[in-house]
Amino acid sequence: MQNKSLLLLIAIFIFGCGQVFASGFAIIEQSVSGLGTAFSGGAASADDPSTVFFNPAGMMLLEGQQATAGVHYIMPSVKFKTEKAESTMLPDGSGGYMTIPLGSDNGGQAGITKIVPNLYYSNRVSDKLAFGLGINAPFGLSTEYDKTWVGRYHAVESEVVTININPSVAFQVTEKLSIGAGFNAQYMEATLSSMVDGGLVGVKAGAAITPSQTANDVYVKNNADDWGYGYNLGLIYAFTPKNRLGLHYRSEIKHKLEGDVKVDVPASLYTTTFTHPLYGDIPLASLFSNQDINGTIILPATASVSYFHQLTDKLAVMADVTWTEWSSFDKLTINFEGAGIAGNSSTTTTEKWDDTWRYSIGATFQASDDLLLRIGTAYDETPISDKYRTPRIPGEDRIWLSLGAGYKVLDHLMVDVAYTHLFVKDSKMEKSASDPEDASRGTVVGEFENAVDIASIQLTYTF
Repeated sequence: MQNKSLLLLIAIFIFGCGQVFASGFAIIEQSVSGLGTAFSGGAASADDPSTVFFNPAGMMLLEGQQATAGVHYIMPSVKFKTEKAESTMLPDGSGGYMTIPLGSDNGGQAGITKIVPNLYYSNRVSDKLAFGLGINAPFGLSTEYDKTWVGRYHAVESEVVTININPSVAFQVTEKLSIGAGFNAQYMEATLSSMVDGGLVGVKAGAAITPSQTANDVYVKNNADDWGYGYNLGLIYAFTPKNRLGLHYRSEIKHKLEGDVKVDVPASLYTTTFTHPLYGDIPLASLFSNQDINGTIILPATASVSYFHQLTDKLAVMADVTWTEWSSFDKLTINFEGAGIAGNSSTTTTEKWDDTWRYSIGATFQASDDLLLRIGTAYDETPISDKYRTPRIPGEDRIWLSLGAGYKVLDHLMVDVAYTHLFVKDSKMEKSASDPEDASRGTVVGEFENAVDIASIQLTYTF
């Protein structure tokens, strides 16, 4: 990973993306014109070249050559309130168990404001054929908590960055039917960190040390990346010039991530020893080392059905239903390729996400020859149940409320703006040390208070 090209490094910087509370960690913010209607037009509207992402068949509805550049300023708020936080249960010497409190730090503001841009180009070369290109970030996540917070053994920093390069083609089959297809080359980089209870590791090894103390915690940071590949297919059928139906499918993409883990071991673990059966007394710090890692993640397939109806010369309405196959995200396992961490050759977090549905409706109003107004709302399901929710992705069901406008500032230049507020249900976290998977991470029960605001601007130029 140290030998990435300069171009790729620049791209990763440009496409940094935040936790935006779309379904799971999907980023639906791929169009400012679409955001204004809460993406209710989806696969049927084809307002500008961003249709390359939502339905490449829509390029047949665009004239000539067009280029679109959009920027979304995403402002999430994630605040945790603890109900219960205790370390792993340990034998107390009399047949019972003892617990140790994990402190009172709730982690601070874990939501991180980010800028998410996207770029699109379309070229209708004839009445039958069009080409296009999209560059965007379809998945992303960014949360970060204090290193001393009560859930530190579950998560500290979580960041996922994707860059998707999507060349596409569209063909007019009949007067009413157009079809489109795209190829997706997707780069993914994931950074996941947490604290490890070095004191607990020491107690289990027979060392004289106190567990669940921040002074004995080891900071473990995993970083890995990969290129994956997929495709997307779409069609638009125009029943009349004012009524059309759009269908779109985007395939899953499998990433086989490879990278490394780096550890920051406190001084106390270098001075505290335990008796190893082969090597005698050795420091606890020897159980933690930098090494290579690997893991696999499958980013989900999606399918959308959208309808567009031009009610009058000025008013249009639209609706969309989108399904996301989040059940492909079953477990997150990191395999250590060296000596392991604290005697473990891997670490696993069970996700068991569910498939989700997103429903949206919206409208546009042509207020003048140059000004188009937009409004929309959506209901977006979460794939995460309370039992499997982690602080890395604390989302819940949410309702979108969106407003937008497009203004033609020049004959060939359109400026679009949009603002959205997401009303997100408070989400619960119910992790228990009685679960073998979380025995070393501790019991953490509480509630997240979530909200998101999005402000966006986009320029579209017609050649």
